[in-house]
Amino acid sequence: MAERGLTVADAGERDDLAQFVGRAVRLDPDGIVRLRARSDGQVGAWASTGFDVIAARVVRGELVPADTTVNSADLLTALAVQRADSVDPGFPVDASWRSALPPEDGFVHVDDVPASVLAELSEQGVALAKEHAGPQGPPASLLDSVVLTVHGGGHEVAVPLRCVFALSGMGFVGERGDELVRVRATGGWLRLDARWGSVLRRRHPQIPLLIG
Repeated sequence: MAERGLTVADAGERDDLAQFVGRAVRLDPDGIVRLRARSDGQVGAWASTGFDVIAARVVRGELVPADTTVNSADLLTALAVQRADSVDPGFPVDASWRSALPPEDGFVHVDDVPASVLAELSEQGVALAKEHAGPQGPPASLLDSVVLTVHGGGHEVAVPLRCVFALSGMGFVGERGDELVRVRATGGWLRLDARWGSVLRRRHPQIPLLIG
């Protein structure tokens, strides 16, 4: 592998990653993707969505360097245009990723929610967003509104509308009526696992690091 590159040997997984990044670009054209080699020999991809929610995907591959952040559009171009086993993911913009990544494991299963319920909540949210949208889009108070609360595994988890929007906008929920979305959590993170992918958000505001 070159000094800088992402290698995904399986064509199906490359196409899957390209679709994932393409959806992220549609939601956040100026967004970024963080790529990181995992301890299990796979590569994790975390994409901004424009909703202050992270979308996640994992593929079998190799990454050099082992942790890098690139512009979503550049990564999409590399995957969709070059269509090679190994590509340059784009110019590094590591300083643009200003938060910690969610952990690879340690999530507790809280509950399962029918995908149809989340689809309905998304439709209702879109209607409200159109009604209350301003020059900068929907108000943060609307996006932060809790639309679902689930209990289980020792956790009570509030799911805000912004997570439902991100899940729907990324196309992660399929059309099968019996489909379920799994709600998982750690002390610090909320995770929604759907058929086609996951979205994650911090459960509590991140405390800034003050250096004096």
